[in-house]
Parts: sequence; structure tokens; C-alpha cells
Amino acid sequence: MNFLFLGNTPTDWLLAAAAGLAALLGMFLARSIVVRRLGAWAARTTTRYDDLLVHVIQGTHGVLMTALAIPVASTLLHLSIPARTAMSRLAIGALLVQAALWADRGLRAWLAEYRLSTDDPARATSTAALGFILRILIWVVLVLMVLDNLGFNITTLVASLGIGGVAVALAVQNILGDLFASLSIVLDKPFVIGDFIVVEDMAGTVEYVGLKTTRIRSLAGEQIVYANAKLLGSRIHNLKRMETRRVAFTVGVVYGTPTQQLRAVPALIEAAIRGQAQVRFDRAHFSRLGPSSLDFEVVYFVENADYLVFMNVQQEIYLALYDSFCAQGIDFAFPTQTLHLASVPEQAKT
Repeated sequence: MNFLFLGNTPTDWLLAAAAGLAALLGMFLARSIVVRRLGAWAARTTTRYDDLLVHVIQGTHGVLMTALAIPVASTLLHLSIPARTAMSRLAIGALLVQAALWADRGLRAWLAEYRLSTDDPARATSTAALGFILRILIWVVLVLMVLDNLGFNITTLVASLGIGGVAVALAVQNILGDLFASLSIVLDKPFVIGDFIVVEDMAGTVEYVGLKTTRIRSLAGEQIVYANAKLLGSRIHNLKRMETRRVAFTVGVVYGTPTQQLRAVPALIEAAIRGQAQVRFDRAHFSRLGPSSLDFEVVYFVENADYLVFMNVQQEIYLALYDSFCAQGIDFAFPTQTLHLASVPEQAKT
């Protein structure tokens, strides 16, 4: 056959087509074998990473394998240098796109698996935010690498993106501040969804942690929305992570109480506190001579973070103190003032 098409005989084209088809079938067969054997091996293990690998390989796209088979077939043809360059760029571009698809598929599968395996609802929110940013990064890098593979000078493009990024960052700095604050909450975890926190004069339960705002359900029932940057800039008291609760209070008795009874007060207080469950007594001392009372300072620890437990314990301690003081004839003090009247001398009247 002397007929030539684009510098190649029909026989050359048939051989190239056969080689390309063989390469394509080989890639499909290799994918099937790898998925089947890896799947059988993954079924015998307890780790999830091998299942994730199988899921990623299953995402190998047929169109991209076809794009890889074409350059293989072109090796049997007599092509010009520009044509061979185009085939080479096609193969590299297909590999880059497939790598990005693998990365994106693997990331989404890992995030879905992580959200199902964790009992922390905050991590579900945080991983969704982090995954969104990572997926954007994957595809931005892909676009830049594909453009570089096609012969574009991406140095100028990257520099332009940098200048434009600075301008955009200045325009939306508040939004970016909240975004980075969200990442800080995700990574550092000063609180998670379900935690009861106190911020300035507000107290409530964290309901949602987003890219820009955090939503808190207050004790009064309304939802309070905080910008993430402002929230992290405040002092946060995370009561959910409290392991023990230190309690200090003062009890006063009246002036005129006999010394013997005053010496007995610390022991009465200690007995009232030690009689409660989940409580560790620390100290009780005659601390000061108040304006209208003899004050005893008391410190104890409730070894349970539940606020209801704390209130129940405190109530029982106060009731026990009241009973013991009444039994000992010790009077509780209350604010009083004593007025002293002096008679006026007769000489001062005249």
C-alpha cells in the first residue's frame, strides 16, 4: 500500500490503532485485577486505609485511560516533532488530571469515613471546612501544572495571582480573618460543638462552628452568632472540660459568740462537707473580723463537673451547717449597725 495519510500508510495506522486498543484494554484489565486483589486483601484487615486505596483506584477514569492510550499508539507512527510534543503533553496532562481525581476522591472518602467514625460532632464540621480548602488547593495546583505542561509561562500568572490575592485579601480581610480563625478552632479546639462556654458576659452551648461564624445557644434560649475572629480574641471559659469544681464561701457568726464555740465551728463545717458524696474537703478557718460578723472561710472541691451535682451538694452542705449551728446554739450573723448615744452635759446646753 503506497497510499499515505499524514505521512503513514494504512498498515501503520492499523498497527497504531491495535497498539492503542491493546494498551487501553491492558489498563482496564490492570485496574480490574488490582481492585479485585486489593479488595480481597482489604476485606481481611481491620484498617480502613486499604479500603480507601481500593476506592481511589476504582476512580481511575476511562476517558483519561483512553487519553493515555493515544500517545502509546502514536509511538508506532511517523509524526512530526510538534505532533509528538502534543502527544507527550496529552499523556502528561491526562496523568495530572487523573492524579488530581485520585487525590480529590481519596480526600472526600477519608472525610466521609472520618465523620462517620468520630463521636465528636465538632470534628465533622471542622473536617468539612478543612476538606473544602484542601480540595480547592488540589484543583488550583492542577490548573497551574496543566498550564505549565501546555507551554504557558505560569511565573507571570502566579505573580499576577499573588498581586491580585493581596488586593483581594485587603478587601475581604475581615472574612479572611474569620476563615483563619475557623481553622484555628478546627486545629486547636478551644471548644467543640456541645461545650458549654462563657464568653465575656454571655454563657451558652456551642451549636455550630462554621467558616465565618460560631453559633451559641444561650441560657435564655436565643441563638447568639459570634464572628470567629472576635470569639477567639475573647477570653473563653470552657465549663464542659471542667474536671473538678473548686468552691469557696464565707460563713459568719455573730459577735459575742464564746471562744469555745468559735473553735468548734471549723470542725462543724468540715463534718458537714465530708458527709457529702463526690466532695473533697480542703480547709475551714476563722479568717477575719468583719464589720458585723466573725467570718470563716471555707474551701472544698466537688469532683464532678455537672452543675446540678454542684448545686445539690452545696444545698446539702448549707442545710447541714444550719442544723449543726442550731444544735450548738451558734447564731448566724447578718448585717447590723450599733448606734451609741451619749448624753449632752448641762453646761453644753447653756
